[in-house]
Amino acid sequence: MASVALTNLDPASRAAARGWSDLTIRNLFIIPTLVFLIVFNIFPLIYSLGYSFTNFAANRAEPWQFVGLQNYRELLSDDHIWSNFVITAKYVIVSVAGQMVVGFGLALLLNRSFPMKGLITTLLLLPMMMSAAVVGLFWQLLYSPSWGPINYVFGLGDFAWLSNPDSALYAVAITDIWMWSPFVMLLSLAGLSAVPQHLYEAAAIDRAGWWYTFTRITLPLVSPILLIALIFRTMEAFKTFDIAYTMTTQPTAELIAIRLYKQAFQQWDTGKSCALAYIVLIMVLAITNLYVKYLNKVKER
Repeated sequence: MASVALTNLDPASRAAARGWSDLTIRNLFIIPTLVFLIVFNIFPLIYSLGYSFTNFAANRAEPWQFVGLQNYRELLSDDHIWSNFVITAKYVIVSVAGQMVVGFGLALLLNRSFPMKGLITTLLLLPMMMSAAVVGLFWQLLYSPSWGPINYVFGLGDFAWLSNPDSALYAVAITDIWMWSPFVMLLSLAGLSAVPQHLYEAAAIDRAGWWYTFTRITLPLVSPILLIALIFRTMEAFKTFDIAYTMTTQPTAELIAIRLYKQAFQQWDTGKSCALAYIVLIMVLAITNLYVKYLNKVKER
C-alpha cells in the first residue's frame, strides 16, 4: 500500500492532468540539483586536482607542463608551510574549544523559562548572521590601542593586540569565538530540549547533586549533538580566512588559508596552490573521519 501511494499520483492533481508521472516530477527536482553540483562543485574539484600536478600559472599565457608530484613534495618539505599548519592548529584548538565551552554554557543558561527568553536568544544569534569581514573590522576597532574599549575595560593601556606577534592569533580566535559560539549554542539547545524531563525528576527524587545530574544525564545525552557541532566548527576553523585577513598582517597569525590565498593570487603559483588546497582537504577529511568514528561509538552506547 505504501509503495503504491508513493508511485502513483493523485488523479485530480495538475501533474496527472498534464500526463506527468511521479518519475518525471522527481527528475524535475533532482536533475537541476545534480547539474548545479556537477558544474559548481565536482567539476572545479576535479579540474583543480589536475592543475595540482602541473606548473600552471593563471597570470601567464605559456602552456603548462606536467610536473607530477613535484608540487606536493616542495610543499611538504617547506618549513614555512609547516609553520602555517602549526599556527592553524593552535587557532583551531583555541577557537573551537572556546566556542564549545561558551556555546554550551549559554545553552545551559537558556534551557529554562524566563521573561524575554525568545528575544535574548535571538540577540545572541546575531553575531553568526553577520559578514565575517564586517566582524573582523568591527573587532579591529574594539582592539584598537588608541580608542578601543577592550584595553580601557581591562586597564591594558595602549596594548596593541593585533600588532603584537604573541597576541595577534589569540585576538583573532577570540573574535571567532564571539561570532560562532551562537552556532554551538543553537545546536546544544536543540539537544537539551530533547532530554526527557522525567530523568531530571527521578534524579531530584534521589537527591542527586547538580554535578551528578550534569555528568550522568545531561552530558551523555547531549554529547552526540556536541560532537556534530565540533565536527562542523573544526572544518570551518581550518578554512578561516576573512576574519584573520581583515584583522591582522602578523606572520604569527598567518593561517593556512591565508597562505593559500597568497600562493594563488599574489604569487600566481596556481598549480602549487591547488596542491596545497588538496593537502588541507586531506587533513580536514582525516580529522573529520576520526570525529565521525567517535560519534558512531557514542551513538552505540
